[in-house]
Amino acid sequence: MLARDPGHNGSVEDLQTLILISLKNDATGEIQQFDIGRFGLDHNPAAVYIARLAPKSRRSQLGALNTIAEILTSGRQDALSLQWWHLRYQHTAALRSLLADKFAPATANRMLAALRATLKECFRLGLMSAEDHAKATDLQTIKSNRLPSGRALRASEISALMKTCTNDPTPAGYRDAALIAIACAGLRRSEIVKLALTDFDSESGALTIRSGKGRKDRVCYLSAGGRYAVNDWLTIRGNAPGALLLSVDRFGRLGSVQMADQSVLTVLRKRTKQAGLEHFSPHDLRRTYISNLLDAGADIATVQKLVGHSDPGTTARYDRRGESAKQAAALLMELPYQR
Repeated sequence: MLARDPGHNGSVEDLQTLILISLKNDATGEIQQFDIGRFGLDHNPAAVYIARLAPKSRRSQLGALNTIAEILTSGRQDALSLQWWHLRYQHTAALRSLLADKFAPATANRMLAALRATLKECFRLGLMSAEDHAKATDLQTIKSNRLPSGRALRASEISALMKTCTNDPTPAGYRDAALIAIACAGLRRSEIVKLALTDFDSESGALTIRSGKGRKDRVCYLSAGGRYAVNDWLTIRGNAPGALLLSVDRFGRLGSVQMADQSVLTVLRKRTKQAGLEHFSPHDLRRTYISNLLDAGADIATVQKLVGHSDPGTTARYDRRGESAKQAAALLMELPYQR
């Protein structure tokens, strides 16, 4: 939302944008709305960078910039008060080293990405020369040899999860089975809850994901069993417009609004406990989907499109097939040997 000072003469220099971010007060636990747009998009490179991000990314990247600003100024300044354009290579190189020591590689690289993007806005706003920008952002990605996080679930574990749902005759049982089916098709939590009824094709099992990560649309497909699970849920839900997956209260009454992001985690934890399974995260179902597709012989470019990755390298990092897959691949090669 754009706004202008009513007393202004009409130039665009003081244009502001309403960029609301929900921030949690660590001391009180209170969730507050923070308007980053009040800092102006004509002179603040951090505000410009945050403003162009998808809403879900703004909080995490503002947090990354705040952490960097605190490190650089010993806690005296934050992301929106630091004069980023004064940073030079010696500062950013030292910062990279500190981040590598203090944070996990993935976290440190995400913070460096926020730094590079903010310095890019410094250059675009004319606050930094091309040479200073090029030198300050010439930072190598922090590499890691750590074992990948997360795990792939076994087929028996997926079956056990589904069994807890099919044994539950309430609307929640039908809804949760549909949720697990959709999660097993590689969707992110935020993508699952944003699905509308019209985004599901009951005949083909196609799911249209709109404005996924990176604001990209894509189409993915449920398996035959997944399609049956969602269609069974629709006999309970009905065909009223709205979210595909609705909230269900403890009395089994359907709500009229979509599920919350956190509710996906709550449902999976509940069904995991009922099934007596080892802990896993919602994202592990996405890892499982990718691993199973690769194990079944799907090419990585197709899998990349199905899960909405911009880089096939990212898709490859989700592979959790382990040593058995590598051993099976090695056995595909024949060595002519006869004594």
